[in-house]
Amino acid sequence: MDSSDALMARFLALHPRTIDLSLGRIQRLLERLGHPERKLPPVIHVAGTNGKGSTIAFMRAILEAGGLAAHVYTSPHLVRFHERIRIGAVGGGHYVPEDQLADALARCEAANAGEPITVFEITTAAAFLLFSETPADVLLLEVGLGGRVDATNVIDRVACAVVTPIGRDHAEYLGDTVEAVATEKAGIFKAGCPAVIAAQDYVEADSVLCRLADAIGADPIRVGNQDFSVHAERGRLVFQDEVDLFDLPRPRLNGRHQLTNAGTAIAALRAAGFGDIGIAAIERGLDTVDWPGRLQRLNRGRLSELVPAGAELWLDGGHNVDGGRILAAAMADLGERSDVPLVLVVGLLGTKDAEGFLRNFVGLARTLVAVPIAGQMAARPADEVAQIAVEVGLDAHVASGIEAALEGLCATVFDRPPRILICGSLYLAGAVLTANGTPPT
Repeated sequence: MDSSDALMARFLALHPRTIDLSLGRIQRLLERLGHPERKLPPVIHVAGTNGKGSTIAFMRAILEAGGLAAHVYTSPHLVRFHERIRIGAVGGGHYVPEDQLADALARCEAANAGEPITVFEITTAAAFLLFSETPADVLLLEVGLGGRVDATNVIDRVACAVVTPIGRDHAEYLGDTVEAVATEKAGIFKAGCPAVIAAQDYVEADSVLCRLADAIGADPIRVGNQDFSVHAERGRLVFQDEVDLFDLPRPRLNGRHQLTNAGTAIAALRAAGFGDIGIAAIERGLDTVDWPGRLQRLNRGRLSELVPAGAELWLDGGHNVDGGRILAAAMADLGERSDVPLVLVVGLLGTKDAEGFLRNFVGLARTLVAVPIAGQMAARPADEVAQIAVEVGLDAHVASGIEAALEGLCATVFDRPPRILICGSLYLAGAVLTANGTPPT
């Protein structure tokens, strides 16, 4: 049997465009496969600009702590494609094994019979095939892009739809206003199904989401609207809805934004019918949750040994304007606890708003080192990133890669050991974890 890599290389020839939002092609393929999307466990469908993956990570950790099996479909991956498909099992799931993935992809290729289809569409069909053939209690399903015409949006009825914070990203596909993006994300709402709406950074997004949920006959569940609330109190997380009030440990994932994601996850699970999961499972989930490449501190590994003595090394795949704002806030919070120089090591794609992303760090970062993203044709040249950084008011220079950037920082004189944040791209985050020898497991 061909490997999954060989199969996906062939899939690239089936459609000339990497992204082409439509439902017709995947619906045709799913019909030929016997409609595996109709044989899934209850689905919690998650859309949004930022926080989708973290919210799903919280839900999975809580469900598994409660003794339940959760299938998980997320994208993109950091190191290996297999990270996108997690097969649920009681006691903890696992990434799909190579033989199972290759078999599912081969069956999809045969059923597709050479007709046009994108890689994301055919791999989503393969994921549904795998999930339909393995029992589980729930499927946590992340939208790939947008929502309304995303390949994952072929489920007729969901246990719950969730929309995490919305911002401006992928304007070429979703529109260049927050309202337009929110309209696309709201496309996952289903009549008669709960629609959990996380705390939004833009009033316009919240307004659109609530209006469209009401219009379709979904049941909107909103943060701060007497449906549920979440806030920090004395170093802990307090969650409250119409039924319970939970005093919980602060989540293991770093950053104040993770309070929002954790609260959204708890609300979604309760709305989806998992309200009998007790506080003990929620506490264990918050304590054990893992989501690599998102405000992750690298305390071990090859790259962590290249930084100046006493320095901190952090990694985050955030890449859009609002993601940069969230990251800057997290770095500012760390700075209040330990005021040390902040150094950014940044690689960005050419499709991203580099100026908007970098402007968040003006007055916060001591200096910036721009690096290329190896293997990505869409990457913005490092010297261009550095030039944009200078134009927005940051001190910046260029290095040939991550290792060169870290080694260069060892030769730089700082008054105190610095805090180093590598950020700007999930592709860069994956390369960093690989080079560090600490890929997701």
